[in-house]
Amino acid sequence: MLKTTILLIALLLGAVGSALADGVTYDVSINTSSIVGTSGSLDFQFNPGPLVSQSASLQILNFSSDGTLGTASPFGDVSGTLPGTVLFDNGSAFNDYFTGFTFGSTISFAVNLFGPAVSSPDGVSTSATSLYFFMFSDPLGANPVLTTDSVNGIAFSTNINLDGSTTLTNNSAQSTVTQEGTPVPTPEPASLLLLGSGLAGLGMFRKRASATPVF
Repeated sequence: MLKTTILLIALLLGAVGSALADGVTYDVSINTSSIVGTSGSLDFQFNPGPLVSQSASLQILNFSSDGTLGTASPFGDVSGTLPGTVLFDNGSAFNDYFTGFTFGSTISFAVNLFGPAVSSPDGVSTSATSLYFFMFSDPLGANPVLTTDSVNGIAFSTNINLDGSTTLTNNSAQSTVTQEGTPVPTPEPASLLLLGSGLAGLGMFRKRASATPVF
C-alpha cells in the first residue's frame, strides 16, 4: 500500500511539472528515400527579426538517420554537434549550424523552442525569432532539395510569435512536422483536495491493516 501511495504522489507531481514545463516541441520525420546516396548538406538557422526580439533558445534533439553526417560548421550563438544536442540562442543576428550530409532514406529529430519569448512574452518586442531548416543536394548548400520553396529553399520554418505562440510553415511534402501534445492542466484546488483525502484514506487503511492480527 505504501508503494501505491508513493506512486500517486509521483503522478501528481508529474502532472504539475508538465503544466509548468517551459517550451514548445516539434517532432520531425523526413523521407529522403528519393535522394539516397546524394552527397549534400543540412542547414539549421535560428535568427531574430530585424527589430527588437525577446530572448529565445532552441535545441535540436534526438537526431537519427541512416545517412552519414559530415563536417559541421556552426556560426553565431550555437554549441554542440549532431547527432548530439545542438543549442541555439538568438543573441546574434545570424545563428547557423551547417553540416555536410550523405543522405540515407530517413531523417528524424526533435526541435524544442524555449526561453522568455515563449514562456513570458514581454509585449514590447517588435520582431519574431524564426527557425529555418534546409536540405541541399550539394556539400556547399547551393541547391535546395525536397522543398516547394523556389525562392529561399526552406524545407520548413517555425516562428516564435510576439505573443509566445509558434507558427509552422512546411514546404516539404516529404517532411512530417508535428507539435507534441498540449501540457497536462494543473489540477484545480478541489482536485488536489480530493486526491489528498484519498491519500489520507490510504494511509489510514494501511494502519488498520497492519493492526489486524493474523490467525
